[in-house]
Amino acid sequence: MTVRRAPKFVPFMAVGAILGFLAALVIAYTGPVDPTLTRESVLGFFTVALALPGALLAALLVLLIDRRSVRRAERARAQRLNDDA
Repeated sequence: MTVRRAPKFVPFMAVGAILGFLAALVIAYTGPVDPTLTRESVLGFFTVALALPGALLAALLVLLIDRRSVRRAERARAQRLNDDA
């Protein structure tokens, strides 16, 4: 059997989306005030513009880490134990 440590995709993508959202928060609330747009609408726009690419970049990162784990996989031998307990 092959034994390897593989990363989980969902936590990586969630962290990427959260980092994108945090960047959107910084942009929306530290930039100059626009009288035609509310800060919340600017936040919504930048959340979509940054959270999705953040999740995609995190997915690419996890694919690279997964490929590395495939190369470092080890072969192990497993034996069945007859446990009558």
